Amino acid sequence: MRNLRDADADAAVSSPAIQEHEGGSSQYQTDTSSTSSPGVPHNTGPTVNPTRQWRDVFWLLIFVLHLLVFGSGLGLLGANRFKKADRLNIDRFTNITLSASGLAPPPPPPLVTEDPSRHTETFWPFYGAAAGIGLVVAWSWLALLGRHAELMMRVSVHGLTTYLAVVSVFCFWDHHFFWGIGFAVGAALQFVYLLSVFDRFPFTMLVLQKSVKMVWSLPEVVWVVYTFTVVMLCWLLLWSFGVAGIVALSIDVNGRWWLLVVFSVSLFWTAAVLCNTVHVIVSGMVFLVLLHGGRGASTMPPKPLLKTLWHALTTNFGSICYGSLFTAAIRTVRWMIRGVRSRIGNNECLLCCIDFLFHLVETLVRFFNKYAYVLIAVHGKSFNRSARDAWELFQSTGVEALVAYDCSGAVLLMTVVLGGLIAGTGTGIWVWYKRSDKVIMVCTTAMLVGMILVGLAVVVVESAVTSIYICFAEDPALIERWDLEFFGQLSEALHQRLQYRSARARQTFNNRLPDLTTI
Repeated sequence: MRNLRDADADAAVSSPAIQEHEGGSSQYQTDTSSTSSPGVPHNTGPTVNPTRQWRDVFWLLIFVLHLLVFGSGLGLLGANRFKKADRLNIDRFTNITLSASGLAPPPPPPLVTEDPSRHTETFWPFYGAAAGIGLVVAWSWLALLGRHAELMMRVSVHGLTTYLAVVSVFCFWDHHFFWGIGFAVGAALQFVYLLSVFDRFPFTMLVLQKSVKMVWSLPEVVWVVYTFTVVMLCWLLLWSFGVAGIVALSIDVNGRWWLLVVFSVSLFWTAAVLCNTVHVIVSGMVFLVLLHGGRGASTMPPKPLLKTLWHALTTNFGSICYGSLFTAAIRTVRWMIRGVRSRIGNNECLLCCIDFLFHLVETLVRFFNKYAYVLIAVHGKSFNRSARDAWELFQSTGVEALVAYDCSGAVLLMTVVLGGLIAGTGTGIWVWYKRSDKVIMVCTTAMLVGMILVGLAVVVVESAVTSIYICFAEDPALIERWDLEFFGQLSEALHQRLQYRSARARQTFNNRLPDLTTI
């Protein structure tokens, strides 16, 4: 269950928490000339490996090219209607393209009078308001998290269901029936999911509270979040400028929606890259703290944050860009399948279908999971290799049973969605009074802006959670030295989950045994 070496092995190799894996090099290496007790890192300070290689360079180039292409497109679309309609004569090209694809009718004849309300500057302030609301929610959440962690998590979990239901009612009241049904279904699914995982919340809250404790012991990582939030705001300034130009276009509404979807996917990838860069930086710092027994330990390397930041923005950045494309979607599908699977009962047909989807998603999780970012920070390996090694580590030590039982990722996602809804509805009230015909189009994109800014604040806690699980799997003594009580709680929870899985497997085998004997 615990990946501990005996005393003889510890005398020959370094601590398992910093053991080099095949095909990757560790960022933090120890002097192997001294010995230590089993499962406890050496007391000599680690050194940075100067030979760390660049990984997933292809995806780094793709991401940079994507920024250049979409950034140019956003600038042109925003400038096209800034203080003058169709300044760059772009409408004729969009109408021709969309008409050829069947998405829009032939372009209408030019208007005799110019509509001043169809300019970029008409809609740009709305996105500024969304960013402002998202920023206030994100920084308030971070500030309150240190003192009222459990309360903030409970507000996120139960507040989301209520908020979705309230937004659904307002959508029906304003005759937006499609969106009303969508939010109502979302509220129902959220409620069903909470019922299916309600028994896991005590353990989830325990892990989140300890993760918050770790984050607040490292004030420098909170400043990293603030810095990356400023970077994200700079990109949002350009993105909202271009999207405001799209909303103001005179093309068919379906064409505008398609353009918004394309640029929203671009924004999602960009934001995911920034969030996961913070994830790698925080994971590296948390790993160092657990490895050396505290932030103020004499063995801590000099300027650890700068070194971790440098690797995240150089050699590891390609792996971050690659993983950011897929991990969020796969994790969301996995949570939904797990929630449904736990409530099926004895319906063999439905269970068979869900099991097929479950195993398919589990295969994808093997190569795309958030725990890869910890090994990327520590060992500098490629994303797929890090994801596979992390999953094999969990499988071999049994910690995967704890990871599957923990709902901290889902709780943090609820926080992100709730923050986005607050930003979207706050902006929507203003839009409804100014331009009621554009309220849905602006609100949906404003919600995405709010989710991104809140997500940047939430990722520090998620990074601490993933680092704790990786350290517990590689060397439980690191967690034991950091927090003895928490180590005992993790060990007891792991023992219970392994017993539960064993009993469930035995019951399934006994239920199918009569069918096997008749063959």
